[in-house]
Amino acid sequence: MNFFDAQDRARRTSRRLVAAYIVAMLLIVIAVTALVGVAMFQFSAAGYGYASQSGFAEGDFFARQGPVLIGTAIATIVLILGASLFKTSVLSAGGGSVATGMGGTLVPADVQDPLRRRLRNVVEEIAIASGVPVPEIYVLEEEHGINAFAAGFTPSDAAVAVTRGTLEILDRDELQGVIAHEFSHILNGDMRLNIRLMGVLYGIMVLGLIGRMIVRGGRHASIVSSRRDRGAPVAILIGLGLVIIGGIGVFLARIIKAGVSRQRESLADASAVQFTRQTAGIANALKKIGGYSAGSRITSADPEEVSHMLFGEGGKFSGLFATHPPLVERIQALDPSFRESDFPRVDPRQRKATGSPEAVHSGFRDDMTTALASGGVAVLPDSIAETVGQPESEHIEYARQLRQSVPESLYAAAHSPEFAYLLTIALILHRDDRTADRQLSLAKEQLGAERTSLLQRYYSELATIGAEFRLPLLAIAFPALKLRPAQHLSYLVSLATRMIEIDGEIDFYEFCFYRILMSSLGQAVDPSGRRTATRARKKELRAATIDLLRVLAKHGNESGEQSNAAFRAGRATLGAWARDYEYESEQSFTVAVLDHSLDVLLGLNSKGKETLLRAISATAAHDARLSIGEAELIRAVCATLDYPLPPILVRRTAD
Repeated sequence: MNFFDAQDRARRTSRRLVAAYIVAMLLIVIAVTALVGVAMFQFSAAGYGYASQSGFAEGDFFARQGPVLIGTAIATIVLILGASLFKTSVLSAGGGSVATGMGGTLVPADVQDPLRRRLRNVVEEIAIASGVPVPEIYVLEEEHGINAFAAGFTPSDAAVAVTRGTLEILDRDELQGVIAHEFSHILNGDMRLNIRLMGVLYGIMVLGLIGRMIVRGGRHASIVSSRRDRGAPVAILIGLGLVIIGGIGVFLARIIKAGVSRQRESLADASAVQFTRQTAGIANALKKIGGYSAGSRITSADPEEVSHMLFGEGGKFSGLFATHPPLVERIQALDPSFRESDFPRVDPRQRKATGSPEAVHSGFRDDMTTALASGGVAVLPDSIAETVGQPESEHIEYARQLRQSVPESLYAAAHSPEFAYLLTIALILHRDDRTADRQLSLAKEQLGAERTSLLQRYYSELATIGAEFRLPLLAIAFPALKLRPAQHLSYLVSLATRMIEIDGEIDFYEFCFYRILMSSLGQAVDPSGRRTATRARKKELRAATIDLLRVLAKHGNESGEQSNAAFRAGRATLGAWARDYEYESEQSFTVAVLDHSLDVLLGLNSKGKETLLRAISATAAHDARLSIGEAELIRAVCATLDYPLPPILVRRTAD
């Protein structure tokens, strides 16, 4: 199952969840309305209301109380739906809000503690290998069980959190397996599904909470009030009914949640193995959970509320309520020879994981896979689309070697909230000296001489390393950048835009840099907003697709004949409707045109986005070669569509 199939499966699961939620909500509304109606009828029949005054008539009573019952139904719908939307909105603020709500402590980008440094290195390597922004990283300091989770609404606002037990007990391979498991949730679209599950459960739980409040209030009123206050028994009756109805609703919601979660957890385990190409890491982490007295227990949050998003159960759930397959079953799927009696004994008194210090700078091995060389590499168009959301062990090894090969000063700058800002600007400086001088003059005017001097130093160091380092360095810098105030980030985006436009010419790398910057920092710049698709008709979507292919064909080839061949190769993947469009060599394209096209293309459905990716891959690799500029534009398109594209690799061979 490729990335696009996994996304479609997640969407189908979400639709089934919504359908089940609607059915459950309607049943609850009917039950609550009936409860209120029966309570009012019994109250009146006992001589306290309408029936005692006008002669008891059942049909007449319900006819007169119809508006009250309709109001009850509407109020119940508004309450459940409102509570669910409120909870979903809170959780959608970003994965960091979920992690801090569970007592998580942010691991700073420039952390020096060896265990936390190791954690950050592992997360950065897997993020680069996956083609997603480096997420925020948290440690649940008060949690000694072995557990972890990923949270967020999109990859650009994701956070990964591990417990203190995970940090201290697992070795590097085991930690990598756990983190790979969590990244598979990010890649498969499970984070958004988890947020919706939590919202659904909360909306139904609120009903029971209100019922308990009514019961407590009714008991208090029955004690302190006079005999003339006859409403307290009715309030208690309604409250008890709400508690029962809410409890049944939560019971059904938990079954739905557990069923969905078990499927996603099995897929995440399998994806982690595919990712790391070794079963021992994640299998040994699971074995340590079974042999550790604290297991995967979570105490800082209600395990029931968060169990479906955790690596381990987080609590004691079984049968229909189990959000994960049984631990032994998960291990045996990875290690068929394992038996329940084989769990290792984990001594809680020796929790510090041991291992060699993290390597800092070692350079690439001669036989190591590496990213695109300056002259381009041989590549098949279909292979690009097939790697989306499907990183492999070679990508992790490449990311690890790349991280260790970055000059120490640049690597340190990428992790500093203060200097990551300047490094980001340095990454956009033009390789042409005259254009770079104009950009530096603008920087000096805006930032001052001292900062511009440091900016020039970063620029000089960047010139000594390969182009393959540029976008990974930007990805590493994102967590540090997000620690800056929103107004600083807004100014950064504004300054970057001015630098891109300073020479009046379109540049692949500059445009790609801008789109990736906006895709990753958009939510941090404007926390109240979220990137949304431009509403577009089919004609506009097709025109935007053609414009994108024309730009890629024009700027990725030296001659008009080659550009036309590239355009035709991409057009052939789009279907019969595209035959009416031709390559137009005289048409000029600006950043604004490309920007608008990508905004419009956000409105494509999943199948349309897959077709688009295959079309631009065919255009770029029509001659079976891919340049850095072409690869960067493909990466920018994927970043815009939230499609994780791993690095495009080629194996170095001896001459």
